Amino acid sequence: MMEYDFWKIFPKMPGKVTIGDITIRDGFQHEEKFISTAAKIFYLEELIFAGCRHIEVTNLGSAFLMPQFRDAEDLFKHLRGDRFKKRCKRKGVNYDDICFTAITIRELAVDCAIQLRKKGIGPDRLLMMVSTEEEHHFANSGTTLPEYWKEAERCIKKCNDAGIKMCGTVSTIWGSPIGGATDMKDAIEFSKRWLEIGAHDIEHADHDGSASAPDVYRYFSMILDEIPDPALHIAHFHETKRIASASVLAALQAGITNFEATLGGLGGQPANFLDDCPTKGTGEYYYKDPRYVGLVTLEDTLVQIDEMGIEHGYDVDRILWLGRQMEKTIGRRLRSEAIINGRTLKEGHMEFARPGLKERKIKLGEEPGRKIPGNWNPKAVLPEYRS
Repeated sequence: MMEYDFWKIFPKMPGKVTIGDITIRDGFQHEEKFISTAAKIFYLEELIFAGCRHIEVTNLGSAFLMPQFRDAEDLFKHLRGDRFKKRCKRKGVNYDDICFTAITIRELAVDCAIQLRKKGIGPDRLLMMVSTEEEHHFANSGTTLPEYWKEAERCIKKCNDAGIKMCGTVSTIWGSPIGGATDMKDAIEFSKRWLEIGAHDIEHADHDGSASAPDVYRYFSMILDEIPDPALHIAHFHETKRIASASVLAALQAGITNFEATLGGLGGQPANFLDDCPTKGTGEYYYKDPRYVGLVTLEDTLVQIDEMGIEHGYDVDRILWLGRQMEKTIGRRLRSEAIINGRTLKEGHMEFARPGLKERKIKLGEEPGRKIPGNWNPKAVLPEYRS
């Protein structure tokens, strides 16, 4: 007899997940216009009030390379201020449950985070990043892999002394836009290395939409065999071929419980142009069309997970509203379908019903709710088929 229960087929599927939002950092870093500090504060606050408890605030790297983040300290001052803490209390949000993350690819940025921490306004958690493909890693960091690992080890020791957690990201797991095909076993080893040198958790990144669902399932099954605690792992999927929702499902089936997303599917490489001025960024973009760059959308991912009956902690309707506001902030149509079409409503959309069905059934003498002719067998009998 065929098994129809999804959770019995995939017994590692979680009943509850954590979805972190990275719109303000990863989402905005790719925009070629400066997003105002006021807008950033608005979305940081509203995402938290809508249920987000793990949120990326900014990038503490060079404002010369990435001027989008020149207001990094102002954002942390606001989030650590009494006004925001009082707003959280009024909204029923436990401020201590919120984890504020900043990206610190290099050691100078880590030192900056520690200085902010000493001022009482620093992040709770930082993120450093390695790519298993060294050309991609060099493009992002300007270092070799062995050189970077030594730097990361120093930084984690500094963070431990300062009371800051460190997340280690592993990228190019499913392929590199520069070097091509990669070996997933390298990413398994790199994940172990992060934990060996003291990282708090690991972000597993499909940074350019290279992943396919079978390989996502295979990889995360391998990871959980080697490092069984799901709390240590975060799935980070980019959307370039409209197949990332399958990757989310495959990760769930493997037993992953932590995900990241952005409003509208924003994100990509740091911009090399801002407002009216070329900037450094991380160099030339490695894609041809900016319409097909970014992360999985928070809105659509939430609807997907919500309609599977998996607990997530968000006010989904509020997130859909925020997605519509984000399109106004950015000034173009973004990639969420859910903000347009909404959620699947169990009660339907009766305003679209054609009038007259009830009257026609009465006229034909049909019982209310009858769907087959009254003189037919109650159950269909299949004909015999010849093989």
